[in-house]
Formats: sequence, structure tokens, C-alpha cells
Amino acid sequence: MADKRNVRSLLLQLVSWLAAFACFYLIYGRIAVAAARQEQSPLTYLLEFFGEANWWLWLAMMIPYSIFFFLVDAHASWRVIRWYNAPTIRYLDVLPIRASAYILSILNEQVGKGAMSLYLWHRYRIPGWEAVSSMILLGVVEIYQLLIFSSIGVWLYFDLVEQASTQLPLPTILTTAYLIALAYLPFHLLYFSGRILPGLQIRGAKIFYAFRKAKPLDYLLVLLFKAPNLLMAVMVYTLALELFHVEVVFGQMLAFLPVIFLAAALPLPFHAGALLLWTVLFPDYPEVGAFSLVMHTFFVAFNAVIGLIFLPQANRELFEDAVGQPDS
Repeated sequence: MADKRNVRSLLLQLVSWLAAFACFYLIYGRIAVAAARQEQSPLTYLLEFFGEANWWLWLAMMIPYSIFFFLVDAHASWRVIRWYNAPTIRYLDVLPIRASAYILSILNEQVGKGAMSLYLWHRYRIPGWEAVSSMILLGVVEIYQLLIFSSIGVWLYFDLVEQASTQLPLPTILTTAYLIALAYLPFHLLYFSGRILPGLQIRGAKIFYAFRKAKPLDYLLVLLFKAPNLLMAVMVYTLALELFHVEVVFGQMLAFLPVIFLAAALPLPFHAGALLLWTVLFPDYPEVGAFSLVMHTFFVAFNAVIGLIFLPQANRELFEDAVGQPDS
């Protein structure tokens, strides 16, 4: 069985890397075509694109944004953990471990959330699956937040979405995704509250602990707690693109950025799916694929720096005696 799992894991990794390679190849092809129109090599084309940017203003915007994101993200995590796992935990208690998890998130976001679950078990004797369930609930709310804000952007700026639909039927794809999510939501709330399908015992699994505890208002509050990060991201990406001399308006980013963030959640190295989607949504600027890679790399790296600052405190707390009842 172990050998089969290892083979399956290797195959999945191979497929993900091949898919990422295909995405980068398509991005390179689009950049090469744009460079050829200007009688330049792809490298010269990209160097010129990045050379014209105002990097000091970019840094002056990205650093406060990264700090803001961390504080808001930690607050949303703290609320959920306090509601469902550790009622006595303080916001300041969550900051070190949330920051430290960013270091592991360089490899994989889920690994970072797993580290938070381990911390909750060690410090507060929270069963691992219960802690993981809170992280999953946060993930579900994040997906719905992206879909909700994207739908608002599409509704307000539908003409911009149609203009960007030269390569994909974006209105049809996005509308279908919104309708599926909207149809699932009442089922989710009714099922995990025990009001429908009482004989289907999946809800009793440990990993759905937070879903069983959550009330509809909880989902709304978590969404509101996390919303400032997305709204700030839309603003920052809009301004950053202007610094790179890419013509874009706030409405485009409100409609497209949440969808790009959803694509970034695909299990592909370097968020290759999101990079390719940038070039699809902005066909006149294929270099935005490289731009998004720079944005993502800086954001992840700076978050890791925040994690390194908090790491000594997180280690002290993690290896102190756990709070709460002993194992026996």
C-alpha cells in the first residue's frame, strides 16, 4: 500500500510540474510574439518592461501592504480559533504562530496551516482534527469571499469582462461558477446544522468539527474580517500595474483578481495557473505574467521575513509546557 501511495504521489507531482511547464511555455510564447512585434528578443522586452517601473514607489506600497495583510489574516484566524478551539487564546498569542507559518507556506499554504494546528495541539491540547477543521473553514470562507467580490466586479464592470473575453468565454465561465457556489451554500449550511439528510453521517467526521459548530452568522463575520485584505489587494495591484505602465482600472482588478487568486490555489508549482490566467485576462500585456510572478515572490518572501522575526517567540511558546490538561 505504501508503495502504491508513493507511486501515486510521484505521478501527481510529475503531472503538476508538466502542467506548470506547459503554462510557462504558453506565457513565454505570448511574450515572444509581443517582443517580435517590437523587433526585440523576449529577454530585452522583459528587461525594458521592468526597467521602466518605479521600484521605490512599488516597495513603499508592497511593504505596508504585506504587514497589513498579516495583521488582518491573523485576526481572522484568531477569531475562528477562539470560537471553535481555544476560547482563552488572545490575538497576540496568534501573531507569532501565524507569522511563523508563513515560512512553511513558501513550500505549501496547507503545510503552514498544518503547523498552526500542531501549535494548537501542543499549547492548548486541541485535538489535531479539530484544529485542522478550523483551517478548512477559513479556506472555504476565503473561496466564497473571492467569488462574491469577483461577482460584484463582474456585475459592475460587465463591459470590461466582455472586452477581456477574446480567448475564453469569461462571462459564461464566471457566471456558472457563481451559480454553483450559490446553489451549494444553503445545502452546506442546512446539512452541517443537521436539518437535512440526517442519515448521511459524513458530517460527523472529525475534520468537519468546525462546520458543525459554525452558525451562518459566523461565516458572514469571518468573510467580513478577511474582506479588507482582498479590497486592499485590488487597490495595490491596480496601483502596481500603473507603476509598470500597464493600463488597468480598479473595476478590472475587482472582477479579475479574485479569479486569479482562485487559480493560484491550484496545486501547481510557482502558481503557474494564475500566471497564465494573467496573460489571458490581459492579452495586450503578456508581460503581466512575469509581473505577477514578481508580485507573488516578493509577497511570499516578505511574509517569510515577518515569520522569521516572530520565530524565536513562536519557538519559545511551542516548546514551553502546554496550557491546559496534561495528556494523562
